[in-house]
Amino acid sequence: MPVVHVMRHGHVHNPDKVLYGRLPEFRLSAAGEEMARAVATHLRDNGHSVGRVVASPLLRAQQTATHVAAAFGLDVATDDRLIEAANIYEGQPLQNGPKDFAHPRHWWALRNPWRPSWGEPYVEQRERMWAAIMDAAAQNPTSETVVVSHQLPIWVARLAFENRPFIHDPRSRKCSLASLTSFTIEGSEAVAMTYSEPAKHVEVAT
Repeated sequence: MPVVHVMRHGHVHNPDKVLYGRLPEFRLSAAGEEMARAVATHLRDNGHSVGRVVASPLLRAQQTATHVAAAFGLDVATDDRLIEAANIYEGQPLQNGPKDFAHPRHWWALRNPWRPSWGEPYVEQRERMWAAIMDAAAQNPTSETVVVSHQLPIWVARLAFENRPFIHDPRSRKCSLASLTSFTIEGSEAVAMTYSEPAKHVEVAT
């Protein structure tokens, strides 16, 4: 049965603490590069048979995927469906994290957390992510595929697999930088999931 490892990109160079969303110029930091190499080494040295690598079109995902692809002598394919979720706050500084959204000027955008009202609907993220995952399995049915995406779309895909509601506290997401959320595919459905953090040991400068 094919396995699709959905990998979150590595740490991003973002000294101004901007909510970068789909902005194209944000690249990996030195720690992010090290994270990507750590995952590539983990997969190669632990007997994983990776036959295909696919990434979101955003720079940080492409850079992450390049390290994994190099470990297996592969090229990186691009799938636009793996892109970060759209967000109306894109480009805004977040010096204090999510609590910056508590200002009254943001309240209208926060009116419907089920959708959510501030960005791309969760159901649309679910549909595009699972279409990408299933296509990845179909295009490489005899081995493993690594697809590199972003935290929220990966988390939504996992919630859908676990039949859990999409509304959640972002602090509860179990999808760390360079983590692997891996799905085993049988026929037309995912039948198992595992989660691992091969780059957990990489330290990020503060």
